[in-house]
Order: sequence, then structure tokens, then C-alpha cells
Amino acid sequence: MRNLFTFLILIVLIAVSSCRKDFTTIPNFGNLEFSKDTVFLDTIFTNIGSSTYTLKVYNRNSKTITIPSIQLENGVTSNYRLNVDGIPGKSFADIDILARDSIFIFIETTVDVNTISNPLYTDRILFDNGEKQQDVDLVTLVQDAHFIYPGKDPITMKIDSLSLDGDPTTIKGRFLTDAELQFTNQKPYVIYGYAAIPANKKLQIDAGTKVYFHDNSGLIVDTNGTLEVNGTVNEKVVFEGDRLENSFSRIPGQWGTIWLRKGSKENRIEHAQIKNGLIGILVDSLGTNNKPTLELKNTEIYNHSNFGILAREAHIEGENIVIGSAGQASFAGTVGGNYGFIHSTFANYWNNGIRQLPTVLVNNFFTFIDSNNQEVIATRDLIRADFTNCIISGNNNIEFVLDKVDGTLFNYSITNSMIQFEDVTNAFENNTELDFTNPNYQNIILNGNPNFRDTVLQDFIIGQNSDAINKATASSVVLDLLGVDRSSAPDIGAYQHILFN
Repeated sequence: MRNLFTFLILIVLIAVSSCRKDFTTIPNFGNLEFSKDTVFLDTIFTNIGSSTYTLKVYNRNSKTITIPSIQLENGVTSNYRLNVDGIPGKSFADIDILARDSIFIFIETTVDVNTISNPLYTDRILFDNGEKQQDVDLVTLVQDAHFIYPGKDPITMKIDSLSLDGDPTTIKGRFLTDAELQFTNQKPYVIYGYAAIPANKKLQIDAGTKVYFHDNSGLIVDTNGTLEVNGTVNEKVVFEGDRLENSFSRIPGQWGTIWLRKGSKENRIEHAQIKNGLIGILVDSLGTNNKPTLELKNTEIYNHSNFGILAREAHIEGENIVIGSAGQASFAGTVGGNYGFIHSTFANYWNNGIRQLPTVLVNNFFTFIDSNNQEVIATRDLIRADFTNCIISGNNNIEFVLDKVDGTLFNYSITNSMIQFEDVTNAFENNTELDFTNPNYQNIILNGNPNFRDTVLQDFIIGQNSDAINKATASSVVLDLLGVDRSSAPDIGAYQHILFN
């Protein structure tokens, strides 16, 4: 038995030794290949870290090689940081790459714009030295910005939360100071948490201003506060997330919302783009019949994970509005209210999952659980829901729903508009409000072809094959969203048609 055991051990040792690889390497001979010759780290804000970027280094040869040196050209003073095959640093010695194999290099940067002479910050990764040296360029643009942060307790380091209506909330943020109540276009604004406009104060945002929100951040207009956005056709005001990399340009849900609270007044947004949040604009409060809670003109609202606009018993007047894709509805006018839209395009081609709601939803009720644990439906007046010269379209069969509960006013008027509504299951055949022959509908184009230029890119300009051409009724809104004259032969929607290439 002992001899058998010894024999088995000998067999195992022979097998292991026969499988052992020869790890002998040769020096690098200057023929490395790279996944890219320049790594663009996109645009970053001063003192805010970049995303992590990847460079792959290939050894295409049949021999394992050793690279004597990998380092940043600017050495320890460089603002770039490397991680080579799992090891962080700025210089590395004797890095092996197996035959016909590769290694990863991960690259990050954080730059203080005040310490550099040129906002286009560059460096190089140097591989080897002398005649065998190769390099890969690193490039990033550094922007200075105004940063708005919530306060922090100096002892506990707990971030401050807002108090609204005198009650504390869990919303991280703070009220803007008087000195912060005008945003200019000299530098972008980066907001962490929620920046709130106090009662009886007005935030004015100049044409061309860019406002970037961090995750779980946004803008709140408190009771008796006012937001005034003064963009122009050539200098739009932009609201979006603070991830500036191109890969984030169409990712929804990167920030919270612009919330116009109940009692906020005379809010006006003109020539703005609002992109990639949870809800583009959340509007509460009926306001007055003479003065809307929100006056919205020449504004684009794109790619929000929940709603483009969610209005709750609000008063909104909109013209030349484009509301694109949203995970639930592009526009939801809920719990009654007072809504008037003219020459607007509501187009929901959401492709990030199943969407349950139509592009446009209007109702006059809300539900809640009472003290007896019973569900209760409460109604509010729908004073008015007017859609004139509007396109309501999307990638679902039913893209327009009026949802009425009896007992309150439910006034609406849809005129010279194109509506996507194919009730293939007859789910709404007994819904009087969705009978397009009733007098509340005039000159409706049902299931027409809007002929949008590119729904994937949220480009809702209409083309020469659109059924909306010359079908609008004359109105006082004589220029389209791009400033094109529509005083004669106006088209339905926010844009006059163009010829596509």
C-alpha cells in the first residue's frame, strides 16, 4: 500500500511539472497596439471627478513581452490618474503582457481650472522609452462653474434639508440667497440637492444659461415665489444632468424635477430645453383664471423617466411646446385644472420599457385611503382643457385619454389637431369624451402620419409627407418654435414642415 501511495504522488508531480508554463519574457520591441490613439475624457467641471475611461493595450506577437515603463508624461504633477492591470499610480515599471493578449488601463481625472493655463487639459501616457517609445494622448475640457450646495452641520456633517410650509422635509437642499436670484450665461450652474426660490422672491435666468443638476437634485419654486426663464430662439436656457459625457446625453432619470409648488405664481419659461430628469416640470396649484401658474412658450421637454409635465390641479398656458418621450405620459393634467395648449407637439416614443399611460392624459380626480382604510375618489373641476393645432402621437395605439368622473366640471375642446387613437379592443367605445364625433372635437385628423424627422433622436420637426401640413387654424402664434413664419398656411404642431434630405 505504501508503494502504491508513493507511486501516485510521483504521477501527480510529473503531471503538474509537465503543465507548468514558461513565463520567460522578452523586452518590448515597440509594436504595441492600442484600442484608441487618443482618450477623450469629455467635459468635466472644475474640481469634480470624471468618469472612468478605458484603454486597452495589445501584444499581437507570439512572445510574452515586458514593457519597462508606463508613465504619464507630466509625472506626479499630472491631474490624470491611472490604474494599470489593477495597480493605481502615475508610473509603472516592468509590466508584462502575455503573447497575443492585452492589459487594461483605466483613466480618471480631477482638475482645478484655476491651476491650469488652458481649459483644454492634456497629457500623454508614455509606453517604454527611447526609440521604442509609444504614446496615447489624453484630452479633457475643464469648465468653471457656479456651484450651489446645501449646507452641512459642522459637527455631525449631516447635509441640510429644506423646510417647506414651516415643516421639515427629507429633501436635501437650501433656499437661494438674494445674491443668487439671477443666473447669467457667463458660467454654467451646477446644483447639488434642491435649490429653492423663497416666498416673494423671483429667480431670473438669462438667455443662454446652462443649469446642470446632480443626482437627486432640482429646482423648487416655493409658495409666492416665481421662476422666470428668459431664453431666446438662438440662446436657449438648458436644464439637464451634470454628467456631460456623450454617453449620458439621452439617459433619463439623471436628476429630479423643476417643482412649481402650490401658491407659486406668474412662473414663465420661454425658449428652454429640459432634458433627462425624472419629471421635467411638476406643477401644483390652480392659481387664478387670469394668471396661470405657468406660462410656457417655445420650450422642449425631452426624455424623462416618469412625466414630461405632471400637473396637479394647475393652470398652464402653453404655445410652441414640444414634449417628447417619457416613461409614463408626456403630459398629464390630473385632478382637474385649467390647461390651454396651442401649436404644440406631444410625441411619446419611449423605448426604455413598457409604457402604461398615453402620451396625453387629462382627468378630474384623485384617489386616497381614508381613516377607515377605504379607497375614496375625490373630484376637482376641469375648468378647461383646450388643445388647438396640436399633434398628439406616439408608439402606442392609444395616445390620448380623457378620464372623467361625474360630479364636477369637465370642459374640453380639441380643435384642428392630429391624434393617435386606435382602439383595437374597443375599450373606450362607451366613453363619450373619446367619441371624436362629439362637438368638443373640431377638424380632427385621426391616426394621421406626422412624418417626424427622427423619433429616436427626439427630433419632431415634420416633413413634406406629414398630414399636418396646412391643417392648422389661424392663430396669434405666428412664429413656430424655430422662429419660422406661419402666418399663412400654418401647419399643425410646434414646427412648420421642412424638406428632408
